Amino acid sequence: MMQLHQDYEKFVEKDTIIVAIGPENADKFNEYWEENNLKFFGIPDEKGSVLKLYGQEVKIFKLGRMPAQMLVDKEGILRYVHYGHSMKDIPENSEILELIDNL
Repeated sequence: MMQLHQDYEKFVEKDTIIVAIGPENADKFNEYWEENNLKFFGIPDEKGSVLKLYGQEVKIFKLGRMPAQMLVDKEGILRYVHYGHSMKDIPENSEILELIDNL
């Protein structure tokens, strides 16, 4: 999430809203948002409802949800999905910003 936070203004310039969905309960999620002064939206998904809708994987041996990044256009159509195997293989912001340009 901090990676997205670093380039938040670039996403705003491209008329893009960032929404992060995490496994924490609402209190922990809110605490993290306040501690890190994140400007974009965050939705707690403690029960995994959103996770199931988009097919995000859970791997117990890797301590929970696997990272996923998605681009949804203004009509609600999913245009890009990246399911990561770890936090090391999530796309760079520059790659996501380029994808936005090509939508």
